[in-house]
Amino acid sequence: MSHFNFRVLKVFILLLLHMSMSAQELPPVQIFGTDQYNADNQNWSVSQSQDNHVFIANNKGLLEFNGESWVLYPSPDETIMRAVNVIDDLVFTGSYMEFGFWKRDDFSVLNYTSLYKELDIPIVEDEQFWNILNLDNFVLFQSLDRIIIYNRNDATFKIVTSKNTLTKIFKVENAIYFQSIQEGIFKIENGKAQLVIDSELVKTNVVVNMFDQDGELLVLTQNDGFYIYSENILKKWNIASNELLSQVSVYNSIRLKDNSLALGTISNGVIYLKPNGDLSYHINQSNGLSNNTILALFEDKDQNIWLALDNGINCVNTNSPFRIYSDRAGTIGTVYSSLVFNNYLYLGTNQGLFYKTENSNDEFKFVKGTQGQVWSLTKLNGTLFCAHNTGTYIISNDTAQLVERTYGTWGIKSIPNQDNLVLQGSYNGLNILERIGEEWTFRNKIEGFNISSRYAEILDENIIFVSHEYKGVFKIKVNAQFSEVISVAKESSVDKGIHSSLLKFDDQLLYNYKDGVFKYDIAAQAFERDSLYSEVFRDQTYTSGKLMVTPETSKLWCFSKEGINYIESGALSARPNIETIALPKSIRNSMDGFENISHIDRETYLFGSSSGYIVIDLNKIIKKEVKVLINTIARQTINNDHIPISKTEAGKFGNEENTISFTFSVAEFQKYLEAEYQYQLEGSYDDWSMWSTSSSELFKNLSYGDYTFKVRARIGDDISKNIETYSFSIAKPWYLTTIMIIIYVLAFIIIVLVTHTFYRRYYKRQRESLLETNKRELELKALESDQQLMQVKNEKLQQDIENKNRELAISTMSLIKKNEFLNSIKEELKNVNQNNELKPVIKIIDKNLNNTDDWKFFQEAFNNADKDFLKKVKAKHPMLTPNDLRLCAYLRLNLSSKEIAPLLNISSRSVEVKRYRLRKKMELPHESSLTNYILEI
Repeated sequence: MSHFNFRVLKVFILLLLHMSMSAQELPPVQIFGTDQYNADNQNWSVSQSQDNHVFIANNKGLLEFNGESWVLYPSPDETIMRAVNVIDDLVFTGSYMEFGFWKRDDFSVLNYTSLYKELDIPIVEDEQFWNILNLDNFVLFQSLDRIIIYNRNDATFKIVTSKNTLTKIFKVENAIYFQSIQEGIFKIENGKAQLVIDSELVKTNVVVNMFDQDGELLVLTQNDGFYIYSENILKKWNIASNELLSQVSVYNSIRLKDNSLALGTISNGVIYLKPNGDLSYHINQSNGLSNNTILALFEDKDQNIWLALDNGINCVNTNSPFRIYSDRAGTIGTVYSSLVFNNYLYLGTNQGLFYKTENSNDEFKFVKGTQGQVWSLTKLNGTLFCAHNTGTYIISNDTAQLVERTYGTWGIKSIPNQDNLVLQGSYNGLNILERIGEEWTFRNKIEGFNISSRYAEILDENIIFVSHEYKGVFKIKVNAQFSEVISVAKESSVDKGIHSSLLKFDDQLLYNYKDGVFKYDIAAQAFERDSLYSEVFRDQTYTSGKLMVTPETSKLWCFSKEGINYIESGALSARPNIETIALPKSIRNSMDGFENISHIDRETYLFGSSSGYIVIDLNKIIKKEVKVLINTIARQTINNDHIPISKTEAGKFGNEENTISFTFSVAEFQKYLEAEYQYQLEGSYDDWSMWSTSSSELFKNLSYGDYTFKVRARIGDDISKNIETYSFSIAKPWYLTTIMIIIYVLAFIIIVLVTHTFYRRYYKRQRESLLETNKRELELKALESDQQLMQVKNEKLQQDIENKNRELAISTMSLIKKNEFLNSIKEELKNVNQNNELKPVIKIIDKNLNNTDDWKFFQEAFNNADKDFLKKVKAKHPMLTPNDLRLCAYLRLNLSSKEIAPLLNISSRSVEVKRYRLRKKMELPHESSLTNYILEI
């Protein structure tokens, strides 16, 4: 065979190998890019601390990952960091012309100490330290020129040099080896290098690693695979993977805890070999990794394999209970159903039916004629039914036979005591398929029910329940021939529900929707909520009511927000066991309402997803102890600067330092395990918070007082046994300190005293002013009372005067009338012949007319009515006679001359004369009225 044909054959073999590997079910791979860890692309070495934090040597410095967040510690002198190894509580690193260790302080911050400078080691120009190993109390730093052995006990060092390039250093059991190009492999004994293998093979080929193999040395070369060094001879390790290894360039490798081997290549990803050297699986950029160049490998405490890549960081969960088949090319599509039948694994997808040989890495092949949506696969009595959008198919190996082209089939159910009949739930109701001989045919549609029947279950021989997520649950009674519906009743004991489902499990009819799982009670003829089964949807975790049964293992499966749950009969009691697989909805990439799971082998199950499927091995699901750690505590300033706080001491903060932040984490690196956290701040929030994936919490503007922060975590149903705590106190504001309170008390007392004094004076003045005001008011009131009394008296006097005036007027009028009457009699008597007998009568009349008693009576009445008037007139005009005063009194009464004449027993003319004389005596001017003058006196 020519060299050209040989190369073509090798390429063809590699293509076949790649095709077979592309159908592998691989462990989950976590991918971390530069946008997540915020450092450079290249990563050179990986290690892990006692608290499970992962440390990675990056071009920019030292990366630390706690499971939630990344921290970058810039390398000394801003050089590329090539190596890292965590030993006890120290993180040793090596870089360009520098090596030393990092130690965490009380603030959880790593601080660097340079051993290169402290030990005053002679400088080798452009030296870089690529590997760090530890043995007993010694730490070995390897560059391409030499190995520096540092004694941690006495802080001394030794140097092992090499004539040629020192490629790598290896630790095999309790011995240290290294390769020197063109010289061979050396072993360090008592601080000196001893040549142990000088074969030409190891002089010219780069040795990647060395392992103990049953007491012999297993040597891995970069381009020529494995060799065994036995009895001073190197011989090829005869394994099935030699052909593959001859086609790749291995850059590094590690032996895993299970004795398998992981090989990191330059451009072909990572190759996993079984302990016997057979290929287990091969992961590269085409099927899971973010980069094909593996610069370092590291197995952590949980058997995760960390890959330091030329571009990024990957973590392969080799011990995960999950294996992933990823349909990156979209050839298969979304998996709606799966089933193992006759040693084939079948996948029903939205693009048709696919199959491959069970437990193989073969490519999935398409079953011809099944293009389109497959809804379900059902195995009944040795026959595989495929419920398809175009009808029902019988599957035999790689062929599909259409039973009847109907308007879509949802699923197939067996009919009790009728092995030759099956019930077909279709888009337009229920149909019966019949087996005649070896052939299945469409027999009839059950007339009288035309509602889409995705979920249909037969309760007894002639009662069928159908669930429709938009219309509810129907109870259908059919005739014995399953040809027509006798009655249809809508079930009122449960409501309709989106993504609801209906099935039989342990001879019980179950209906599941957002309100829980309901069992049908035949005696009560109604669905009743089952509190035990409904526990799987506690804490608002409902996303889908889809229920599935794996008959091979008698498990009932349901799907919640937090994971996949299964229910099985209890081993020692009648109470069923409920188990949860921590595979959250956010990760499993499934369609709500169309979740599906099938039994593959033993405790292995296949869960269909939108991008392939996930194989779940229940035997690998191990209850592990979840441990939560508080990583950092910081207080935030007004400028939003974070000042770290020591975790080892109780914090005492000023009142203005009342914004505190916490970060916490669980060092869990499984891709499909999601840590959730719950915190409590005693002194402020005494109740636990809701579970959250957030790994930090900020408390703003806390009031003064004592606080204790508590945090715990859970992964799935496993809650951390530890609760991390941190106690701190926030001081009172300055205005509430003891001194200020004393000042406040003193100030209060002084203010009270001053206020009391002020108010005493004020109220005294107020009282005096009030008394003065009251006194004035009393005086005013007394004056008013006096005035009112005077007014009353005046009114009374006025009334008396008026009464006197009336009496005076009455008496005056009586006198006038009397005198007028007497004058009339007198005049009449005068006109009678006079005789002596009449004269006495006339005298009597004259006597009565001039009766002084009448004047006295009038004068008394007049003085009562107009007191002192006559005295005033007499005092003013002393010349007046009594007759003048009498005239003045009559004029005071405003009487006319005619009215006065009878009173004076004179004529009116005589009255005028008297008035005239009176004016003269009073010396009144001519123009003055006598009557007005007298009235004004």
